[in-house]
Amino acid sequence: MENKRASVPEGFERRPEEKTAFARKELKQAVAQTVSFRPGRGPGRPGGPGAEVEKADNIKGTASRLLQYFSGAKKQLAGLIVSVIAVTLLALAAPAMQGAAIDSIKTHDWPLLYRCAGLLLGIFVVNVGANLAQSLLAARLSQSIVRRMRHDLFRKIDNLPIAYLDTHSGGDIMSRMTNDVENVSTTISQSLGSLVSGVLTLVGTVTIMFLYCWQLTLVTMFSVILTVLVTKRMSDVMRKVFRKRSALLGELNGHSEEMITGYRSIVAYNKQGDVTREFCETSDALAKVSVKAEILGGSMGPIMNCISNIGFVIVAAFGGYFAYTGLITIGTISAFIIYAKQFSRPINEIAQIYGAVQTAVAGAERVFALMDHPDEDNSGELPLRETRGEISFRHVNFSYVPGKQVLHDFNLEIRPGQKIALVGATGSGKTTVVNLLMRFYPVDSGEIRIDGVNIYDIKRDELRRNTAIVLQDTFLFSDTVAGNIKYADRDASDARMRKAAQMSNIARYIERQPDGYDTYLTHAGESLSHGQRQLLAIARAVLADPKILILDEATSSVDTRTEKNIQDAMVNLMKNRTSVIIAHRLSTVRDADLIVVMDHGRVVETGSHEELLAKRGVYHALYQTQFEGKTT
Repeated sequence: MENKRASVPEGFERRPEEKTAFARKELKQAVAQTVSFRPGRGPGRPGGPGAEVEKADNIKGTASRLLQYFSGAKKQLAGLIVSVIAVTLLALAAPAMQGAAIDSIKTHDWPLLYRCAGLLLGIFVVNVGANLAQSLLAARLSQSIVRRMRHDLFRKIDNLPIAYLDTHSGGDIMSRMTNDVENVSTTISQSLGSLVSGVLTLVGTVTIMFLYCWQLTLVTMFSVILTVLVTKRMSDVMRKVFRKRSALLGELNGHSEEMITGYRSIVAYNKQGDVTREFCETSDALAKVSVKAEILGGSMGPIMNCISNIGFVIVAAFGGYFAYTGLITIGTISAFIIYAKQFSRPINEIAQIYGAVQTAVAGAERVFALMDHPDEDNSGELPLRETRGEISFRHVNFSYVPGKQVLHDFNLEIRPGQKIALVGATGSGKTTVVNLLMRFYPVDSGEIRIDGVNIYDIKRDELRRNTAIVLQDTFLFSDTVAGNIKYADRDASDARMRKAAQMSNIARYIERQPDGYDTYLTHAGESLSHGQRQLLAIARAVLADPKILILDEATSSVDTRTEKNIQDAMVNLMKNRTSVIIAHRLSTVRDADLIVVMDHGRVVETGSHEELLAKRGVYHALYQTQFEGKTT
């Protein structure tokens, strides 16, 4: 069976203008996510002063659930905490040792100076090793956790019902797999250790400073408070500017993508001047905002350095006075200057990390929301052995959206080996019949039987193993031709695969390629024509050897000559199989055993091609529209 999502069901289609607006909105969101996610921290980056901070609706519950993933990496977590504590203690010990060394010079205590110098050298060497260990353990911890999250998420996606995929954009699902999970990974690897270290450094630094001189500690707090106030004020201003820049960049990229995609229409209507003017207006606005954003972002560092230097001057001035009065020593002043720098650094880091953690928790919440979605219905215990292919729809009612019924009391009996064609206008419910038969959607009422057994009593995998679908839009994998055909049966022999290709009229084309069946298809086989991709899909269905075959608009997008090749291949494929054909082109269903005409979810006519033409009803009107150019 071709493992491809069902086409978008009737009732879910958007009008052309809605599709354009929806696509543009999705593109802008995707671009905005892309440009806002940059490695490192700083203005406009995750956790930076100008970053947009996302918040989870249930922070406590999401964080608690996220912590459960740490249970499988207890050793890495314990090692990370030990290394962080070691780095913090060494960083706290170094200034005190440096101050003692300076005081030993004043007192000419050379043995103490040598001991202090030796200890400082040892502290610096061990600190390097502890930092390397911290980085390594943080990376291993984050990858271990994210690996488990990705596995759980992919397993969930693999078991999602088709209804979820039809009602959620692929970009949103991909964003949860990539951006949201990557935010969690980055936060664990870069922020977890810094958060623990920052808290320990703050507590340890304040404690040591008060032990040295509480008066100078209170003086030092002035620069710290000033740093916090300036950072908060600048962050508020920068966030607005960076948000505006991201929106304009998304608009510019969306406009460019739309114009490149629709360039033929632009040239055909001679709108190049209008398009250029619109692009330049957006580009000019983006340039102005970008200059302002870069100025603000670039000024953050110098302003913080200026405040830090003011703090050093204050510490040096008051420290000199206190040293003159004998309250402290010269070495203490040196240590205080370093401690003051160490104290302000974790405050800024924790403020940045808080934003990054919130963004990560919000991403994890979206991931968990997807994981919590119910799996596809897997009920049914009965196997399908020696399937005859008899299909029965009995009083089936169905609606994708409550209150908007698509099928109304649908009844249809298909005998084993019979070829049935479903025809009707767009939205009449043809594809819905296939969606229900494949258990992509559950029926509202009524039942569907295969060989007299309700399909919900049959194992889902057994049902689909005995059914193959050839869709209008064929999906091919980035694999060899042989790999794409064998996707239906990985254990199939090369002889069976070649026979399937011959039956589908694609063998001659494959054998003309330099690498034959080992020809590698990239980008979903974009180098092949639509008809060639369709013939490969038919070869895949032949190899699956199903008892029930579904052809959903398999020839609607190809030329007449290619259509003839595909029809010949389908004749081979439909031999001795129950076949359900959905078609708009009535030329493809003339030889069907039974043609079922649908209108607004109801069966309005049944019969052979000749019988339906003789009735001069709905089918006759459709036929005239296609072949005689008459309106209905």
